[in-house]
Amino acid sequence: MDITLIYYLVPAMIMFCCGIYGFITRRNMIAMLISLELMLNAVDINFVVFNRFLYPEAMEGMFFTLFAIAIAAAETAVAIAIIINVFRAVNNVDARDLNKLKN
Repeated sequence: MDITLIYYLVPAMIMFCCGIYGFITRRNMIAMLISLELMLNAVDINFVVFNRFLYPEAMEGMFFTLFAIAIAAAETAVAIAIIINVFRAVNNVDARDLNKLKN
């Protein structure tokens, strides 16, 4: 039995859709960050899969994925620092309470 492209794309699509749903419905900034990371991981899976099936001898998809993982790690570190500062100012990590920072 040969594993085709669809076996990789369906879980990646499910991950991406769950990430979108979580980002839209959640108001907790930590949950929104986790949903964003879920979407980025789904995109990384797609990079690797399309590289493997379209250009099996090339490594560009793998390099894009490693680059995206490094960018996601840096983005997560900055986002956690921002969330910690918001928590210190508002004592809550609810996205609706960000308007209190304007005062």
